[in-house]
Amino acid sequence: MADTIRTYRHFRDVPARDWRWKNFSPAEIACRGTGQLKLHPEALDRLQALRDRLGKPLIVRSAYRSPEHNRKVGGAPRSKHMGGTAFDIAMSNHDPVAFEAAAREVGFLGFGYYPRSGFMHIDLGPARVWGERFPVRAVPFAPESRPAREVLAESRTLKGTGAAGVATMGAAGVEVAQEVLAEAQGAILPLAGHLDTLRWLFIALALAGICVAVWARVDDWKRGMR
Repeated sequence: MADTIRTYRHFRDVPARDWRWKNFSPAEIACRGTGQLKLHPEALDRLQALRDRLGKPLIVRSAYRSPEHNRKVGGAPRSKHMGGTAFDIAMSNHDPVAFEAAAREVGFLGFGYYPRSGFMHIDLGPARVWGERFPVRAVPFAPESRPAREVLAESRTLKGTGAAGVATMGAAGVEVAQEVLAEAQGAILPLAGHLDTLRWLFIALALAGICVAVWARVDDWKRGMR
């Protein structure tokens, strides 16, 4: 596709062959009020470059705005959003300082700070800044450093509670068998005593399973795994 700016009446009208930005969809970039889309290849190339550089999703709060929608939301009369060269990106999963640095590196020039609304405006320029900067985060975003949670299938807690559940069901089953035998003929009544012993073994197993589950949970808390 030639790098020409195109306008579509609705984002669904964009041919799949003309969309090359793998981490974004036409619906994300289209006007939130009308569904219209102004496809600005250079702006989208830089947005994709920013996504690649940061290595994490960009939540687009607003991209292209039709003139009527821009007026409706109180946008600036000459807002870059109407040209398809501006994006409002949520900071919920980004360090604003690192985000701005990366955005400058890929070629964005205009920056607007909206900490109370939780997003940063970026556009292709001219170079300028406005708004109140985001407060510095006490703890920057970093890879998960806590011990990984146990896989559910391997969890000691699950094993303990599973054993307790099986044993409880077993004990209940023995009681039912005893009731059936009690109503049976005298030839099989001697088996009732053995079933009583089996029922107590199941109860002991259930208690042991509960103890294992409680111990595993306490141990996980101590090791920071819960």
